Amino acid sequence: MDLLEAGARQLDRVERSSRLDGVIDLVRRAVRRVIPPGPVADALHGTWLGHPLHPALTDVPVGAWVGAAVLDAVPDQEAAATALVGLGLAAAVPSAVTGYNDWAAAGREQERLGLWHGLANGTAAVAYAASLVARLRGRHAAGRTLGGLGLAAAMAGAYLGGHLAYRSGTGFNHAEPAWRRLPTSWQPVDELTALPPGRLVRRLVADVPVLVYRGPRSVHVTVEQCAHMAGPLSEGAVAVIDDEPCVVCPWHGSTYRLRDGAVRRGPATMPQPVLKVRIVDDRVEVRRP
Repeated sequence: MDLLEAGARQLDRVERSSRLDGVIDLVRRAVRRVIPPGPVADALHGTWLGHPLHPALTDVPVGAWVGAAVLDAVPDQEAAATALVGLGLAAAVPSAVTGYNDWAAAGREQERLGLWHGLANGTAAVAYAASLVARLRGRHAAGRTLGGLGLAAAMAGAYLGGHLAYRSGTGFNHAEPAWRRLPTSWQPVDELTALPPGRLVRRLVADVPVLVYRGPRSVHVTVEQCAHMAGPLSEGAVAVIDDEPCVVCPWHGSTYRLRDGAVRRGPATMPQPVLKVRIVDDRVEVRRP
């Protein structure tokens, strides 16, 4: 356990190191030239799914390659193992595309470790491509050896991906912890006259920062931290999409409809939590549904 924690702390140090930031900037620009922000990038993020698409796709290549390793240990299963190696390689393509798309919209620290995550998975793909060629040529012993190297690289990539997801918070709903702390009973926000019309303002409800927007006919209140990477939505901008006001995160451009928190533009995949609002004697009050 101490060894694992020491490894996790070393990865934390990788996230804080700026030595490869120049390389990261070059790779990010290349990714954005191929997949510019827009509907295609949003679809690859998983906005239509309600959570990131990339983690779901990674199960296929990893599962196929683990299956190939098992079959490599069983006599007379060379053809089946070869088929699984090929399946894993085919499935690695959409997994890589969605992964790099997510990576290009992550925070700087996540980009630093994500670069190594991508390199590990790229190494696995190269090793498995060589393994497939060897197997198709009848050199199954070499194919098994190369497959073992590929699986080791894939497991390293999976470990780094787990660190990114669960320790670094990539793909995590950053608005959810604040949402859970909000009370379900009505709480005062501010006087209606103290809220400037058409502007995004930050207020506190039970010590939780919330975003308040006073429109011409209604007041909208949501958690102030962006669900994508915890960006300060009160420092963002208002955009009107389909005649409805939306808030645009200042960090990565995630856009949410203020009425119900629905994602209108990525890279966010999860909706922004909104509160119920009522006005009592010119005082705005909110509560968590």
